[in-house]
Amino acid sequence: MEKKICIITGANAGIGRQAAEQIAGKGCHVILACRNGKRGEDALREIRESVPDASVELWVVDLGLRKSIINFAEEFSREHERLDVLIHNAAVFNVTQKKRELTKEGIETIWATNHLGPVLLTELLLKKLEKSDNGRVITVSSKGLLAKPLIRVDLADPEFKSKKYSVVNAYYQSKIAQIMYTYWLADRLGDGNVTANCIRVTAVKIDISRHPDLSEFMKRVYAIKARKALSPENMAKAYAELALSSKFKRIRGMYFDENCLEVDSRKYCRDRENIQRVMELTRSYIPELGGI
Repeated sequence: MEKKICIITGANAGIGRQAAEQIAGKGCHVILACRNGKRGEDALREIRESVPDASVELWVVDLGLRKSIINFAEEFSREHERLDVLIHNAAVFNVTQKKRELTKEGIETIWATNHLGPVLLTELLLKKLEKSDNGRVITVSSKGLLAKPLIRVDLADPEFKSKKYSVVNAYYQSKIAQIMYTYWLADRLGDGNVTANCIRVTAVKIDISRHPDLSEFMKRVYAIKARKALSPENMAKAYAELALSSKFKRIRGMYFDENCLEVDSRKYCRDRENIQRVMELTRSYIPELGGI
């Protein structure tokens, strides 16, 4: 029996790294899709040490850059006949960031990486997912949205070109967009063999060493949060469950928590007109996008 093929973006650290190890440990071939090659190599080595017979490889891709995503998808399509699981784990969120930053292609970094990148990558790999007997697309949002009930996707200015920049608002806007994209994609795919679902990541312990610019105050805040936060390993179990469990084989268009239980995503996200507007905005960046 052929191994399932799974791509996990941002798999060099944290939840993505743990998910890669767990899914590889269940006999799947896992592609670590990482922006940082050095960190990716470190993660690859650690996984192979932990799971000696793991079938894993590293591919470098920047989810914030259209050209990088296209190159990645073209190379994957040349080397593989199908794709079974695509997990959109990669995201940009640096709480110390004060000013709006742009990618090399001139798009606000968080909007490009956290929303546009996953949408484009899915679109380019959709035919490969359709060749799986049960292709699965898993997007990732955040429980932190509960503390931001008024956040919406700014259809007129999603890149903060004319309003005051907030890294927090930019991040949560991108996560709302991903929920809405998941509903849209699930509806577009219908009852076919590819499903789309979204997982809500709760508070997870972070590696403070990866954020050297954090103030002492913020380090203390994160230390307090860590007391009740879930470990990346435990959060990753939900990723693996949604990716591989037979009980989710025909489940589509749902929003799950860290226990793989369905949760409410708020009325705004479920509204069809709102979803359509967000996806029309998305298509203005991604002309390849079908199904609108």
